Amino acid sequence: MSKDPNKPSEALVQELLTERRELKVAIERLKLELADSKGGSSGPDPRVKQLGEEIEKLRYQLASARAEANVMRAERDELKTGIEKALGLFARK
Repeated sequence: MSKDPNKPSEALVQELLTERRELKVAIERLKLELADSKGGSSGPDPRVKQLGEEIEKLRYQLASARAEANVMRAERDELKTGIEKALGLFARK
């Protein structure tokens, strides 16, 4: 049997078939990785959760500071009223 120069050799055919199988395996692996990455990212980003917790903490601190400021204003107003009454008593004498 003489080899026909226009026909690819058996080794080349086997090499191309092997490469084709490897590429198919790589494609399937990438499809699985893509599906895993899509499925794994279904939950919220942990950084978003941390930022949400930080926002809640800051809101609580702001509310506390506002409440404290209101108490201090009330105390200031009471002291101011007391000072005005004391000055009024001294002015009468």
